[in-house]
Amino acid sequence: MKSAFVAIIGRPSAGKSTLLNALCREKISITADVPQTTRNKIRGIVTEETGQLVFIDTPGYHHSDKKFNQYLKDVVYSSLNEADMVMYVVDSTRPPGSEEQDLISLLNQQTEKPVLLVLNKVDKKGNYKAEIRGLMTTNVHPDALMETSALSGLGIDALRDRLIELAPEGEQMYPAEFYTDQKPEFRIAEIIREKAISQTSQEIPHALYVEIADTEMKENELWVRAFLTVETESQVGIVVGKDGKRIKWIRIASLKEFRKIFSYKVRLDLRVKVNPRWRRKDYLLKGMLK
Repeated sequence: MKSAFVAIIGRPSAGKSTLLNALCREKISITADVPQTTRNKIRGIVTEETGQLVFIDTPGYHHSDKKFNQYLKDVVYSSLNEADMVMYVVDSTRPPGSEEQDLISLLNQQTEKPVLLVLNKVDKKGNYKAEIRGLMTTNVHPDALMETSALSGLGIDALRDRLIELAPEGEQMYPAEFYTDQKPEFRIAEIIREKAISQTSQEIPHALYVEIADTEMKENELWVRAFLTVETESQVGIVVGKDGKRIKWIRIASLKEFRKIFSYKVRLDLRVKVNPRWRRKDYLLKGMLK
């Protein structure tokens, strides 16, 4: 049997999380139009008759001196160290960016691991496939090069099959029915954050994190108390919205999503609080980004 941990890397907004969800046939990672939505190692599991793949979705690799972004880069580095294979996802509608050189350097350090290059969004306008192919085949020499559209499903089955083909021989790591190893508290926090991101703009999505204060299972209902945490008092009003309409929408939309993935009912008490400059606090980032 084939089995492998597969690190998914790439620049922000390359479609890595949407691709993960398509490969796993389940919603594993939250998605948004906002760059760098993914902040953690998000694991998705695919089990076929021929093998099992455990994907590790990572934050978008982006040049920045901000402490928060340095922690996100560390998540990418550690994921590469854990992986047996690397899937490098590139948005085919954008020209290669400065981050590509860093990612190429990282890939060239993974000399014993198969590397698969994925040109994503090939069904959209704007095409830099030839330029990207030339850059990658010259500098990386990937073991395979695939074209996909994560949104439409184009090339997804072929990509899944090729990854299993390239995977080393190994034992199954998770039961066949598992499609993620995320804890319910983490999934709940991520879904709340996704809904909040969809209702806010500019800096607000990056200034948000969700804290699960406590949970309690009562019979077949999970009671959750959670806080949407922002950095300034002015952001509280934006997240709450006029007459509380925005936070009410976020709560109801989250509950609808919970019904799709949990076998039990979730009761949610959702509030907003301020944690000033949280993106500069090491103790918080170490606990959050792992």
